[in-house]
Amino acid sequence: MAGCRGSLCCCCRWCCCCGERETRTPEELTILGETQEEEDEILPRKDYESLDYDRCINDPYLEVLETMDHKKGRWYEVVKWTVVFAIGVCTGLVEECSQKGCLALSLLELLGFNLTFVFLASLLVLIEPVAAGSGIPEIKCYLNGVKVPGIVRLRTLLCKVFGVLFSVAGGLFVGKEGPMIHSGAVVGAGLPQFQSISLRKIQFNFPYFRSDRDKRDFVSAGAAAGIAAAFGAPIGATLFSLEEGSSFWNQGLTWKVLFCSMSATFTLNFFRSGIQFGSWGSFQLPGLLNFGEFKCSDSDKKCHLWTAMDMGFFVVMGVIGGLLGATFNCLNKRLAKYRMRNVHPKPKLVRVLESLLVSLVTTLVVFVASMVLGECRQMSSSSQISNGSLKLQVTSDVNSSIKAFFCPNDTYNDMATLFFNPQESAILQLFHQDGTFSPITLALFFVLYFLLACWTYGISVPSGLFVPSLLCGAAFGRLVANVLKSYIGLSHIYSGTFSLIGAAALLGGVVRMTISLTVILIESTNEITYGLPIMITLMVAKWTGDFFNKGIYDIHVGLRGVPLLEWETEVEMDKLRASDIMEPNLTYVYPHTRIQSLVSILRTTVHHAFPVVTENRGNEKEFMKGNQLISNNIKFKKSSILTRAGEQRRRSQSMKSYPSSELRNMCDEHVASEEPAEKEDLLQQMLERRYTPYPNLYPDQSPSEDWTMEERFRPLTFHGLILRSQLVTLLVRGVCYSESQSSASQPRLSYAEMAEDYPRFPDIHDLDLTLLNPRMIVDVTPYMNPSPFTVSPNTHVSQVFNLFRTMGLRHLPVVNAVGEIVGIVTRHNLTYEFLQARLRQHYQSL
Repeated sequence: MAGCRGSLCCCCRWCCCCGERETRTPEELTILGETQEEEDEILPRKDYESLDYDRCINDPYLEVLETMDHKKGRWYEVVKWTVVFAIGVCTGLVEECSQKGCLALSLLELLGFNLTFVFLASLLVLIEPVAAGSGIPEIKCYLNGVKVPGIVRLRTLLCKVFGVLFSVAGGLFVGKEGPMIHSGAVVGAGLPQFQSISLRKIQFNFPYFRSDRDKRDFVSAGAAAGIAAAFGAPIGATLFSLEEGSSFWNQGLTWKVLFCSMSATFTLNFFRSGIQFGSWGSFQLPGLLNFGEFKCSDSDKKCHLWTAMDMGFFVVMGVIGGLLGATFNCLNKRLAKYRMRNVHPKPKLVRVLESLLVSLVTTLVVFVASMVLGECRQMSSSSQISNGSLKLQVTSDVNSSIKAFFCPNDTYNDMATLFFNPQESAILQLFHQDGTFSPITLALFFVLYFLLACWTYGISVPSGLFVPSLLCGAAFGRLVANVLKSYIGLSHIYSGTFSLIGAAALLGGVVRMTISLTVILIESTNEITYGLPIMITLMVAKWTGDFFNKGIYDIHVGLRGVPLLEWETEVEMDKLRASDIMEPNLTYVYPHTRIQSLVSILRTTVHHAFPVVTENRGNEKEFMKGNQLISNNIKFKKSSILTRAGEQRRRSQSMKSYPSSELRNMCDEHVASEEPAEKEDLLQQMLERRYTPYPNLYPDQSPSEDWTMEERFRPLTFHGLILRSQLVTLLVRGVCYSESQSSASQPRLSYAEMAEDYPRFPDIHDLDLTLLNPRMIVDVTPYMNPSPFTVSPNTHVSQVFNLFRTMGLRHLPVVNAVGEIVGIVTRHNLTYEFLQARLRQHYQSL
């Protein structure tokens, strides 16, 4: 049926038409896909719109042109060429399909897996931000005496463990050995407590080890156990905890840490050997990363692991490793600062996007480099030996990890073998592969891995740096061996030794470790003859790198602003004394203080410790007995008060400790020069203040703001030190007595009760003040430390520093020759930056 004529409507199974159709225009019929006749011409459809290729030169566009310079124009062209290249590569991948499958599909699958795992790792870091990175800088700070919030919590451990699994599975150039140190430290901190904040309902009555000192020792042991399990090196792990971790050490702790490291090593060895070989109790696999046995081929009689002549090459490699490590640290520091300025202030999703970008680029580089830059090389005869022959386990692992990656039979892709293997397998390839790697492949692999590993370390995923540095350095060492063999003719050298030395050189240049890293590498190779070359290489790498910058862990500690104390101060710092660096403006408490005053002090200061003092040495016995809260009988002369105030003012300016007779002579002259009216006013103010146990302070008023100079620097006899946590605990538990009672009626708390809330003591701002009588009195003398470490104002800074660091102190009171406290030294007063600033002030005053 060609159509419907007139107004006749025709309906049947195939068509339905009426006179309405005749009213449609030819263009409408064309759009609907209908024509009046089969031979009718198809007209252009009017629902298609034209694109506007003409450039609209309006005011906004002219504003863009104003900001466009030659540099931006060239950058625009570079981006355009890069995008054109990417289009070509992607198109080639889509079109290049073979019988084994399509490359584009394989790349998409790899990207899908990697991006998914990295996304999960980033999400875990969002839950617990302190789980990012390796955790070694944070543990180093903790063992140095700095409280890093959340660093040893159970939630941090869970996010760290699962996050590093996803990071490694996501193909990022990170290692799991560094995070194992952090994980071991968390276990060491939490297990002896038998409680967790994340699992509040699970508690045991175990009142032991409730102090920072005990926890520090367990964290040291846990950190050492982590590295012992990672490398199968218990002795090196103990030295690592000593060299890089703990600031405070003793002989008893050495044995405990070594025993813990041995336990971790053999526990992991027991289960890995039993699961992998089925021979429980054989102990064949000592650690997660084992370098295997270095051994020359039996057929090569001229081969030696290393000779005396090779030592010269090892020293040069150490210098190059130090330069490369300094370059790595410099680039990574710049990246970290860029992230701090441009990534961290933005929403947390931006951190996840950065991690995904790194994963995307890493996957593309690995895939394209293996396909385009890799060489198909012939397998060696030893690699083709049947599986039934007797070979070492490491040799079979090396041969089984060869990747063909689109290479013909009996050949392997050297670039894919390094990129598409786990990092541990790639290290074994470089250490023990009988076949050769192309020098060009090794150079390209080293450059790409070096840059990507530098970019990766610091993103918001759990990541380690040990194994990536070892792999990158092993490629560098293997490249040196190939060059010496091919171009210099030193055919006798053993490539595996140079690869090991290269790994040690780069790792030492990055982390700047010497003793512990030497022992770890020796234990991982089971070859004591490597001790001398490894030690010399690490020392040279450290010295070379230290000439330019610090180690990577110290750099990240500095970027976090952590007041880390080094091993010792510089020699010129001894030009300063304790009086030059101490904090003279003190907030203190009396042996017997009203609750109102304690609450005001705690709420208006952030100090973690307070000196316990008295103002009148003649009444010290009565103060300590608690017979009176404060002296109400002023029996000394007016001149005596003014003399003591003047003494303290003069002492606060000179900050020196003089004999009391000399002080009196100096200050008597100063007092005589003052006006009599001022003398009377000052005396009246001080007498009025002495009727209360402490100045009347309010929560919005700092204890030092409304004080006069005499009140700030009044002569104070030092009796002890009490912590903020102890004062809050006393208030929470209602430890006090009334004015009508004796201090003996005050309730007494046991040691277990005082430490019950450790490590999360209650906060003073959460205290219900309605339950407290502000007029009640607290006797703090049973709970203060009556004999803390103290120093004289004349003590040299090096002595102050060594005492503070060696004993693991948090507060160091400065007490003069007559027992009066004149200041206090904390960690911030001993940091390098603070000491440098005070040293500059010292030079300016000369």
